[in-house]
Amino acid sequence: MHRGLLIQSFKMSLENIISNKMRSFLTMLGIVIGVASVIGLITIVQGVSTTVMGQFSDLGAGTLTVNAQGTYLKRGLTDSDLNELRQVPGVEGISPTVSLSTSAVFGNTVAENVSVEGKDLIYFQQNDVVYSGRSFNTGESDGNVMVCIVDRKFVRNVMNGVQPIGNTVRLAGYDYQIIGVLKPSNSLTSAFVDTSNIDGNVIIPYRNALKMSGAANVTSAEVYVQQGAVTADVEAGLRTALDNIYNEADNSYSIFNMESLMDTMNTVQGMLATMLGGIASIALLVGGIGIMNMMLVSVTERTREIGLRKALGAEPLRIQLQFLIESVTLSMIGGIIGVAFGLLIAYIGAMAMDAKFTMSGEAILLGVGFSAGVGILFGWAPARRASRLNPIDALRAE
Repeated sequence: MHRGLLIQSFKMSLENIISNKMRSFLTMLGIVIGVASVIGLITIVQGVSTTVMGQFSDLGAGTLTVNAQGTYLKRGLTDSDLNELRQVPGVEGISPTVSLSTSAVFGNTVAENVSVEGKDLIYFQQNDVVYSGRSFNTGESDGNVMVCIVDRKFVRNVMNGVQPIGNTVRLAGYDYQIIGVLKPSNSLTSAFVDTSNIDGNVIIPYRNALKMSGAANVTSAEVYVQQGAVTADVEAGLRTALDNIYNEADNSYSIFNMESLMDTMNTVQGMLATMLGGIASIALLVGGIGIMNMMLVSVTERTREIGLRKALGAEPLRIQLQFLIESVTLSMIGGIIGVAFGLLIAYIGAMAMDAKFTMSGEAILLGVGFSAGVGILFGWAPARRASRLNPIDALRAE
């Protein structure tokens, strides 16, 4: 009996909604806009955050970057210092990094601004960056063998598209044989550093880069954390070792922890999604007020109908249920349409920002749940008012 009552009440609700098409459409419009805003904004934020966090991960999740400028008495890190850092529990390997800018000559082409980085074997073991050719081998890491790996920008600007592998290029007056080509970078570096004036990027063994730069020691190194090790514990161990190396001198080194940055980004993402969801929910509140207004008008227009039904024996609970179902139905239809529009907006936004589109089940449930909640919350007062009408007064109403 209760099931039949619900089905009958739902059918009557649809009939009343359809009979007032324009008014129902305008009332649902607030719900559609509110739900679409919530779905669209939250989904876009999650998609952009997923893309950004993926790029941060590519930059080095599970990697610590040590910048050791040293002191006046001791500049940078020596080989023995690096070996000491390698002994820290949880360290899988350390890749020294030496960066400089120099000139490059190939044939008749002279490039004045080429970015050169010195790397170790561990760097290539931890990062899949070689597109074609190969990386360095053990015998090429002692600083006496002149080999290099170039990127596509270098091939285009310096070598004019000539097949690079096997050719020789002159870097800072030294002849280097090209043994590989780097993959295109998908990191965030280009988003923060202007590389438009650089003619290309070249990686050489770090000992070669030290000789080329004239430096005695390295000032930067990437520390790779063993799988299962706690990054914070490894960082603490590195700080202890570096304090011993520099006799606890202030500002002698710094350690950049990517995981800490990612945790901060996750916190910011959550706060941003909550804030945007709260702002978009204002539209749902406005839509709910529109539903209440329509239902109050509907109760006024159908006063005689309510009086007749009560005179024929309809219980107040059934009258209240009828108007409440009508309110929820109106809100849910708007909510479903809003979900569809919200996902469309999120998809277009993700494509425009070159971000990953992810359909968020949580956002959809939030939008639909908000719709049902708005229908119940703002439909209850008109439904209660309808159920409490005196049948005699209702029948006398004009």
